[in-house]
Amino acid sequence: MKDFTIKELMVPISEYATVDQGATLFDAISALEKAQEVYEYSKYTHRAILVLDKNQQVIGKLSQLDVLRAIEPRETRAEDITQLSQYGFSPKFIRSLQAQRRVIQSVPLRELCIKGAKLPVEEFMQSPTEGEYVDINAPLDIAVHQLVLGEHLSLLVTEEKKIVGILRLTDVFATVFHMMRETESMQTEDRP
Repeated sequence: MKDFTIKELMVPISEYATVDQGATLFDAISALEKAQEVYEYSKYTHRAILVLDKNQQVIGKLSQLDVLRAIEPRETRAEDITQLSQYGFSPKFIRSLQAQRRVIQSVPLRELCIKGAKLPVEEFMQSPTEGEYVDINAPLDIAVHQLVLGEHLSLLVTEEKKIVGILRLTDVFATVFHMMRETESMQTEDRP
């Protein structure tokens, strides 16, 4: 049974969706679409866009959910209503308030998209945290631990403190599944 390395599983930065700092959400979505068209290594598509500074260093990550949050009207965003939970209101009650507010302040999706396309990515990107980096030479089980512990969808792969790729949860999961399958079939063959 083969042991896979982070280097074998990661997607190099050059093959991942990236935009420069100052780009708009539309630029980011376009970069994601282009990267998905070009990237044929896996049946799993990219789900995030990396934001690079002027030195081409990763300063943030923009997920599909971040993009959807960006187009949500500020008046209906959850932050103000979700604060009600500290006063003992149930999540179900809070969701119903949010839904009512959304209907009252209804804005057509097309209009939200037009406005959202012009927004800067820096307003919505997530800056990487300490637990989102993994060394290219680290064992894969360390990456699994980091993905699980931090509930991350990906990790930034570093080599000598420079980000060289991204390790996606989907690729790690596929590898773990194949290892389980191999182990199970080996055990089945050994049974009398």
